[in-house]
Amino acid sequence: MSCAASWRRRRPPRRKLDPPVETCHTRSIRVAAKVSSMKIIICGAGQVGWQIARHLSGEQNDVTVVDNNPDLVRQATDTLDVQGIAGHASYPDVLDRAGARDADMIIAATHSDEVNMVTCQVAHSVFAVPRKIARLRAQSYLDAIYSDLYRRDHMPIDVVISPEREVAEAALRRLSTPAAFDNQTFMGGKVQLLGIGLDEDCPVLNTPLKQLTDLFSTLRSLVVGVRRGGVLFAPEPGDQLFAGDEIYVVSHRDDTDRALDIFGKAVKRQERVVILGGGNVGLAVARALEASELRIRVKMIEKNRRCAEFAADALDRTIVLNGDGMSRELLAEATIHKADSVLCVTDDDKTNLLAAVRAKQAGCGMAICLVNDPSLQTLMKPLAIDAFINPRATTVSSILRHIRHGRVRGVYSIGDAEAEVIEAQVLSTSPISGQLIREIDFPEGALVGAVEKNGKVIRPTGATRIEEGDIVVVFALAADVPAVQRLFQVSIDFF
Repeated sequence: MSCAASWRRRRPPRRKLDPPVETCHTRSIRVAAKVSSMKIIICGAGQVGWQIARHLSGEQNDVTVVDNNPDLVRQATDTLDVQGIAGHASYPDVLDRAGARDADMIIAATHSDEVNMVTCQVAHSVFAVPRKIARLRAQSYLDAIYSDLYRRDHMPIDVVISPEREVAEAALRRLSTPAAFDNQTFMGGKVQLLGIGLDEDCPVLNTPLKQLTDLFSTLRSLVVGVRRGGVLFAPEPGDQLFAGDEIYVVSHRDDTDRALDIFGKAVKRQERVVILGGGNVGLAVARALEASELRIRVKMIEKNRRCAEFAADALDRTIVLNGDGMSRELLAEATIHKADSVLCVTDDDKTNLLAAVRAKQAGCGMAICLVNDPSLQTLMKPLAIDAFINPRATTVSSILRHIRHGRVRGVYSIGDAEAEVIEAQVLSTSPISGQLIREIDFPEGALVGAVEKNGKVIRPTGATRIEEGDIVVVFALAADVPAVQRLFQVSIDFF
């Protein structure tokens, strides 16, 4: 098993007083970075908008935040390197003051679907903004039969992001790999990123990662990140793993079960699932589970009677119970003690947390919570909650996937924007094209997790040559994302 990058480039001792040596290669990268800098307007300075602004401004883009709440605008301009405009994002004069006439992209992420849609329309019709992204929540806007609505001659939105759909997909990934607290797919599902918590009975504790590479040499898995004491870092080959660590592993899909077993996690198929919350997220998950070939038995608890009746009519095999998911009697009626998992996806964080704790106490095997407030995520471990879903992180990851430079095919934001896992295709003029991995000047907080060549996923080593057309999955700490992204960008001569 390639548990750590034993091939990681040996770094010379740091000399803080020496000026950096600028070579032709580094100059070309800097030119490329300047060429690809974008002017972006972000409408909505809430959690999602602020996080997107944080990512993009940190990559030296020209970012302007627009919100009708002056306090949110002030908070963004005080904490980030962005400009701010207070006003309604859909007003043409407000967009004009935000610089829409020469903007490369507008991201409409206010709390109103209609404002987001009108903002994109104004940006297109009045200012001819090339790329428009809108966050839409109402399922009616997302129905496939109305997809023509978003054509350029109708409502010109290039990318529609649905937070509910993103959260539902994240919940299904958690259920598919219950032993992992985090799960994301790359390379068309061929590769998975797994978040695994290490317990005292983990069989590979206190073993240097380079030794694990030798012990499990045929396994296509790689430890790319370790969170210890609340701090996330990219491990070195000599680093050991300890009980209490949370690790991130990039693994080939076919090797996932074996990788989990090596880290002391039993692989168990889900047979009974209880869903707390019959809104858009809960309904989408239940529909997907009903359509699954695994024939999972699903029960749903929904407090709102009208919503419960709607869910009961929309689902075929799911038993829908109307009542309070905090009730011991109702949980007993849902046979929570026999459930393999409970998925708490109401619109109230505290309800989700407390219901999950009560379900675990009643004998449920695993608890997964939807948590909007990031400050509550530190309670997961003390409350023995197995996994959580952060809607902001899933939405931010989805938006970032559509705005990265070069041939970036996928982006996943880890934790509270602590790191990113980036899937990108190598172009002929990318700085890393034609180089061996050990020769590439990756920053210290970055590791290559997987490489796909001609449709086949291989385990990366120092002797792996990165070539044009290859697809590479890279883990990078937040501070190192811009440097990693530049390695995949085209140079000036590409244009």
